[in-house]
This record gives sequence, C-alpha cells and structure tokens, in this order.
Amino acid sequence: TKEEARGRLSDIKAAAGIPEDCTDDIVQVQKQTHGEGVWRELILHPTPAVRHVLICAIGIHFFQQAIGLESVVLYSPRIFEKAGITSSDHKLLATMAVGFSKTTFILVATFLLDKIGRRPLLLISSGGMVVILATLGLSLTVIGHSDKKQTWAVGLCITMVLSSVAVFSIGMGPITWVYSTEIFPLRLRAQGASLGVAVNRVMSGVISMSFISLYEAITIGGAFFLYAGVALVAFFFFFTFLPETRGKTLEEMEGLFGKLVGWREEAKKMKRKRKRNEANGDDQIQLGKI
Repeated sequence: TKEEARGRLSDIKAAAGIPEDCTDDIVQVQKQTHGEGVWRELILHPTPAVRHVLICAIGIHFFQQAIGLESVVLYSPRIFEKAGITSSDHKLLATMAVGFSKTTFILVATFLLDKIGRRPLLLISSGGMVVILATLGLSLTVIGHSDKKQTWAVGLCITMVLSSVAVFSIGMGPITWVYSTEIFPLRLRAQGASLGVAVNRVMSGVISMSFISLYEAITIGGAFFLYAGVALVAFFFFFTFLPETRGKTLEEMEGLFGKLVGWREEAKKMKRKRKRNEANGDDQIQLGKI
C-alpha cells in the first residue's frame, strides 16, 4: 500500500541519514571512506541498540568455538583411540564419517534457516550439544576407568562424536556467520563483523592448542564435561539475549535490538504492526475489486 511504502521509505531515510522532509531525486549523503567515527560509535560510545548487537555478535562467535567442537573435529582420531579403536583403518573410517556427517547437516541447515528461523535452530543446537558432550564425557570416563573393553561405551562414544558434528552443523555452525552479519547496521557492518571473526579465530586457536593439555590435566572425559558446561551457558545466552531475525528488514533491526532482556516486547509490537499493515493492504485490495 502507499502508506506502507511511505513508512518503508521513512525507515530507509532514517538509516541513511537523510532528512524526513527531503523529496529530492538525488541526495548527497556524507561518505566515510575510511571508517571515521565508526569505531567510536561501535566501541566507545555505542547506543543501546549497537551495544546489544555487539554483545550478540561477539557472544555467538565466542560460544561457537568455546563449546569445543573444534577439538572433536581435529582430534577425533585421538578420541577414537581413547575409546578403544586401535586399528588405523577403523580410525580413518570413523574420521571420514565425522566429515561426512558435518557436511550433510550443514546442507540441512541451509534449507531450514528461513523456514524455522535462526533462534530455534540455535537453541536446538546448543541444547543438543549439552546432552551430547556430557554423554561423550560419560562414555569416555567409563572407558578410562574400566579394565575390560566396554562395547556399549565405545559404540556410544562413536555415536556421540558423529552426533556432535551433526547437531553443531545444523545450528551453531552456519547460523553464527549468518546472524552476526545481518544484525549490524550497514554503517557498522564491516568493523562489527570483523570483531566477531577475530574473536572466533582467537577462540579457535585457544581451544585447539589447549585440548591435549586440558585432557591430560582433568582427563579426556572431564574435558568434555567442561565443554558441556560451556554449551549450557551458551544455551542460556542465546535464549536470553538473541532475538529472532528471520524476515526482518535492515531498517527493523535497530528497533528490534536495544534492550538486552526486554527485546521480546519490541518483537511483539513489530509483529502486531506487520499484521495491521497486511490487514490494511488486504482491505484496500478488496475495496479495489469492489
């Protein structure tokens, strides 16, 4: 409708810094070619909305690596060896199965992102990782404290390793990159996304380099119990701070963010407003037909 188009144009003008009453066909917008003022707005003096966005972006990148999935992927042969699989051929097959599982479920996530939404997949993924990592830690602990080969524990260990990469790849793996880029305003996107990636890569290095020392200090089962605890914290972080962004326009993002724990009310207002606009559009279509 014309009213909806005017509202959308008003949002675009506000996002671009164009005065509301400006109706010129060509408008000169001040450009910041070298990011002047962006770091100040992003780090030093952020608005509540930008602060919320930054916390969500850095948090999701941090927890993607902190739950220890990198250890499972990189050190899967050593995990299988601890589980009692000593044959090189069997370890190779199991490691290939890990890669196949990861690739397959990333493709599944691609089809579910816009059907189910980012937030439900993140919660399912992080909640599933809590259970899987705790079960993996339990099975490895049983194997480590048993004098005889526990076939059920070995089978459970292999199943949990494959399940961990599958559940991670359906949510926390791909959604981290999608979510962290789409929530930043255009003027802050390059620097904001860079901060998130920096945190991601630093945590990846920390987890990868500390895994062997960690499991030697607290046993390999204890290491995965620790990762399960981190995944539990990640679940509550996602549940508390991350709004759903599926179907939201760039102009709606800044309105959705701003209240760390009170964003749900704003999301409900947006939903009601969208329904009213759709209803008004349907009414005008019906009047046009009459």
